[in-house]
Amino acid sequence: MKTSLFTGWQVRFHAVCLMMLLSALAVGAFSSTAHAQAQVAPVAEENVTVEQLPDPAAAAAVAAPAEEAAAPTFDHGDVAWMLTSTLLVLLMVVPGLALFYGGLVRSKNVLSVLSQILVVFSLVLMLWVAYGYSAVFSEGNAFFGSFTQFAFLKGFAPDSVGNTPIAGLPDYLFVAFQSTFAGITTALIVGAFAERIKFKAVLLFSALWFTLSYIPMAHIVWGGGYLGEMGAIDFAGGTVVHINAGVAGLVAAYFVGKRIGYGQTALKPHNVPFTYIGAMLLWVGWFGFNAGSAAAADTVASLAFINTILATAAAVLGWTLVEAVSKGKPSALGAASGAVAGLVGITPACGTVGPLGAIVIGLVAGVVCVWGVTGLKRLLRVDDTADVFGVHGIGGIVGAILTGVFSAQSLGGTKADLDIGHQVWVQVVSVGFTILWCAVVTAAILLVVKLVVGLRVTEEAERTGLDVTSHGESAYEA
Repeated sequence: MKTSLFTGWQVRFHAVCLMMLLSALAVGAFSSTAHAQAQVAPVAEENVTVEQLPDPAAAAAVAAPAEEAAAPTFDHGDVAWMLTSTLLVLLMVVPGLALFYGGLVRSKNVLSVLSQILVVFSLVLMLWVAYGYSAVFSEGNAFFGSFTQFAFLKGFAPDSVGNTPIAGLPDYLFVAFQSTFAGITTALIVGAFAERIKFKAVLLFSALWFTLSYIPMAHIVWGGGYLGEMGAIDFAGGTVVHINAGVAGLVAAYFVGKRIGYGQTALKPHNVPFTYIGAMLLWVGWFGFNAGSAAAADTVASLAFINTILATAAAVLGWTLVEAVSKGKPSALGAASGAVAGLVGITPACGTVGPLGAIVIGLVAGVVCVWGVTGLKRLLRVDDTADVFGVHGIGGIVGAILTGVFSAQSLGGTKADLDIGHQVWVQVVSVGFTILWCAVVTAAILLVVKLVVGLRVTEEAERTGLDVTSHGESAYEA
C-alpha cells in the first residue's frame, strides 16, 4: 500500500478545506460570537468599538420563529374540556347505551345486545380513522368529501393543529371527538332489531350503513355540504345522529321482521334497573355530546350545558304526566325513556336556543315521544324492540323543527334577525331530506346484507336465545 498518498499534500489540502467548511458553518450558526472569536489578531494601537446597524430582514427572520414558538397554538382550557367531552360521549355508549338496551331485552338476549353495541362501536372507530373522517371533513361535492385525502389520518401529527374545521384544537383531539359521534349513531340502530338478527349481519350492515348513510349526512350538514349551505341548524346531531339512526332502525325492523310471539305474548324488559341506570349514564354523557359540540370551554358550551339539563328535566315531567293521565300510573321505565327523549329533542337546538326554549322543546319531545312508542308504533305495525324510531326518530324530528322557532333572538335564542318562517322551512327540508336519504340507503343495504349473509337467525336459535346460540354464553346461570 502507498501510505504516502494519505500523508502528503492531498490529505493536508482536504483537511484545510474541511476546516474552512466547519468554520463557515460555525460563522453561520453563531454570527456575532463566532465573528468576535475569529479576530485572533486585533489591532493593538487602539480599541475601536464597532456597532453594526441592525438588518431589518435578518431581525425579522430571527424574530418570526421566536414569536411562533412563543405564541400558543391552542387554548389549554379548551383542550381539557374537549378531552373530557370525548370521554363523556364514550360513557354514553359503553356502558350507557349498552345498559339501556340490555335491560329492555329478555334475559336470554342481554349479552348479545351488549356485544353488538361494543363491537359495532369499535368497528366504526376503525372505519372512521381509515376513511370516515376524510370523507366527512375534506373538500368534495355536496354529499361526500374525499375518501383518500386524510385516509388513515394522513398528514396529521401529534403536534399538528389547524388541519381540522376547529383550528383551536389539536387535530387528533377533534378526530377522536367526532369518532364517538359516528360510533354511537351506528350503535343506536342495534336496539331496533335486537333479539333476532345474525351477529355477522349486524357487522356487515353497520359497516355499509356508516359508509353510505352516516358519512354523507355528516358531510351534508357539518362538512360544508348541501344542508349546511342551505342554513340548516343542527348543533349536535338532530338530523345527523338521531333522525338518521331512528329511520334506519325503523326500516331495519321491517326488514328483519317481528320477534316470535310479538303481539301474542308480553315480551317484557328483563331488567328495568339496567335501563334506568343506562338512561342516567346517557344524561351525564350527553353533556359531552351537546356542550362538547361547542368545541371550546366558552359561553356557547355553557348555554348548551344548561339547555341539556332543563330540556331533559322537562321531558321527564312531560312523559310522566302523560303516563299518569293515560295509564293511571307513571312508570320508572317511562321516566327513563322521557329523559332520553328530552336529550334527543334538545340536541340540534342546544347551542342556539335559550333556557325557556329548551324547556318547551323538552316538554314537547317528552309528550310526543310517548305517542311515538305507543300509538304510532301500533299504526306502523312494526316491532322496534327498543323504540329507536319512537324516541330518537320522533324526538329528533320535534327538536329539529322547533330549533327553527326558538333559535330566534326574539324568543330567547342567539340568532338575531332570524326569519322564523323561513328557518322552520329549512329545518323541515333538512328533516325530510334526512328521512328520505336514510330510508332509501338503509333499505338498499339490508337487501345486500340479506343476499350475502342473511338477516335473521333460525327459529330454534331465536327461541333458545342469542346469548347461547350466537355467543356461547349466558348472562344468568340457572
